[in-house]
Amino acid sequence: MTHTHVFIVPRLIDLSVAAEQIVALFSAPQIITFDAPMGAGKTTLVKALCTELGVVDLVSSPTFAIVNEYQTANEQMVFHFDLYRIKDARELSDIGFEEYLDSGNWCMIEWPELAQNSLPEQVVRINIEVDQKEARKITVVW
Repeated sequence: MTHTHVFIVPRLIDLSVAAEQIVALFSAPQIITFDAPMGAGKTTLVKALCTELGVVDLVSSPTFAIVNEYQTANEQMVFHFDLYRIKDARELSDIGFEEYLDSGNWCMIEWPELAQNSLPEQVVRINIEVDQKEARKITVVW
């Protein structure tokens, strides 16, 4: 059974409210993919989600590192991927992508297109659409 929840966020600064509600939807760590155009707020939403999860590390875009690892206050891990620079799905194995997915920790994946064949069947898919100048429509499907 598929679940869908839609959030309308009037301004990027309001993403923290959506992040709080998104985290509340799940009782265990999830693999989350983010589908949105450049500049729509993927990394900003990941930062807000990490704040809600209690990440104590500085959250930044892993564009060049491909993956950033963050620790929460209760010593859980959150893995943040930016696959924008990945040109071939084989590069995912070089970074141990599947091991991260199998870790039982939160995995947040920006630009997941090349990783589709590596993802498990059960993932949370977040789509961000820019409705107006700053407004965002965030659709969460799981």
